[in-house]
Amino acid sequence: MSDRVPMTQDAYNRIKAEVEELENVEMPKITEKIAEARAEGDLKENAEYHAQRENQGMLQARINEKKSQLGRALIIDISKVDKSQISFGATVTVKDLDFDDEEDFTLVGEGDEDYDSGKIKCTSPIGQGLLGLKVGEVAEIAAPKGTIKFEVVSIRYE
Repeated sequence: MSDRVPMTQDAYNRIKAEVEELENVEMPKITEKIAEARAEGDLKENAEYHAQRENQGMLQARINEKKSQLGRALIIDISKVDKSQISFGATVTVKDLDFDDEEDFTLVGEGDEDYDSGKIKCTSPIGQGLLGLKVGEVAEIAAPKGTIKFEVVSIRYE
């Protein structure tokens, strides 16, 4: 997996704001709940204390993951990508050669993915299989159920 995490400036700003919210609002709430639970006495049998410590650990892991993404961010300006082929930010119409139907995918970066609306990470297997292709070319993408073959029908940048 690539060390860099491609994303737009907007996605970077959203992730940064999320980290600030988690660190400055959510973490103090959990710390306060831990202090309240600790004040109740015996920590060995204090379920609330142990639950809040677990919540604190999960929240810290999430903060660390988001900070790692920000630290490895590769900010991409979509206006400067090569529009003659599939690149970051492209909306691609592909034809599934096995089922003879068409699908649209928009290749996005970290923080912008929305699989229900066809926004997939450019680092996903499908995204990686499509990057660099031009209209008329065929992508063969390995999947658990076998190889998926997509023919590129159109490429557009919105």
